[in-house]
Amino acid sequence: MTAGPPSNFLRRTQGARKIIVIDLGFLGDSVHLVPPLWELRRNYPGAEIHTLSAPVGAEVLQLAPCVTRPWAFPLTPESPPWWRHWGLIGELRRERFDVAYNFSGADRTIFLTALTGAPHRAAHAAGRDHFWNRWLIRDWVPRQNRDLPVFEQRRQVLAACGCTLEAARFDLQPPDDALKWAHSAVPPQSVHFSINASGPEKEWPLERWSALTRALLEVRPALSLVATAGAKPRERERLESLRAAVNNSRLLCFDSLPIARFAALLQRCRLHVGADSGALHLAFAMGAPTLGLFRQYEGLKEWQPRGPHDRALVGATLDAVSGEAAFAAALEMLPAV
Repeated sequence: MTAGPPSNFLRRTQGARKIIVIDLGFLGDSVHLVPPLWELRRNYPGAEIHTLSAPVGAEVLQLAPCVTRPWAFPLTPESPPWWRHWGLIGELRRERFDVAYNFSGADRTIFLTALTGAPHRAAHAAGRDHFWNRWLIRDWVPRQNRDLPVFEQRRQVLAACGCTLEAARFDLQPPDDALKWAHSAVPPQSVHFSINASGPEKEWPLERWSALTRALLEVRPALSLVATAGAKPRERERLESLRAAVNNSRLLCFDSLPIARFAALLQRCRLHVGADSGALHLAFAMGAPTLGLFRQYEGLKEWQPRGPHDRALVGATLDAVSGEAAFAAALEMLPAV
């Protein structure tokens, strides 16, 4: 079948029974995938919506009612190359997908999109331009405006394919057991601190986290703070160092939480303060006001939460973001308690 212009993609695929979206990003990328998935659900009302993501992404997408099945691609530092996952690729091919969407245009995802066997494939030209790109995926949408949030760029890719758009939505729904855990473990209206990121260059100095924690606990006697960390030893060590430095029972610390519990925890918080990490994007998606601490870098704007209750402090490096500025901003965003 001859490929038409991308604007006709929806018309050409309207009868699809199964759609797969390939995006191997981690926590933050997967959060930004949710609004376009809701648009796919609405524009293809009779189709199953599947996703292929990193395992943590599959945990996020499990919370999205618009997703029929989130598939996990074992993408970890110890994972073998993608071409060794023939078993998973075989399972995907047996699903007989009609349509595949690719919002990242990354090299690995381009090959996986083709290997799904979906006869109709569309992608966002956001990665490198190789001669084989159009051999593997026929319909390409030009790179979207990077001044837009990532989730909005992805929604605009769908618009370029002929889909209609409504107001962006996340509507992630933690299961009842996660909500019950959060209700029992986390005081209502707590403030959440996410002190870690993917690398030290994205992390605020630990001594400033300690000082901010002590200052907020001192001026707000009824306030509870919750700090979390992932399962990596370095993150857990930073969390334990914060706990020891503050030494206050009103600071609760959790590490290695499943995504469902983490999302339920964030939903109970009145404010999230955090580094440039996936936790910031999940907090935004769960409706918590966010105070993000960022270093300046190219492309920062597309990753900053920009809702009416979100604020960012940006420095040339994280060291340039002062504790005084973070304390003042947090107080401004907190109602009197």
